[in-house]
Amino acid sequence: MSPFKRISVDDAQNLLQQRECLLLDCRDANSYQAAHVENALHVQEDLMKSLIASGDKAQPLVVYCYHGNSSQQLAGMLADFGFQEVYSVDGGFEGWRSRR
Repeated sequence: MSPFKRISVDDAQNLLQQRECLLLDCRDANSYQAAHVENALHVQEDLMKSLIASGDKAQPLVVYCYHGNSSQQLAGMLADFGFQEVYSVDGGFEGWRSRR
């Protein structure tokens, strides 16, 4: 059983509307600066350190990358650090952008 759940863009959007989640963009800085999903935080070393040190492992995390592959690696790592509810968005930013 996977320590995180893979979800569609539609499921991610529904989850973000229904619950207070952190939305994490794990693409490179240039891509994040060019365009990102509204309210997404760019994953950087400082953010990761503060998340891991926060002690709030119940906060749901929704992670996306370009197409949905790298986000699975980050989601797995976050689950390994004890986060209880971690989601990786299949299709990533490209899937999200195509929904507009």
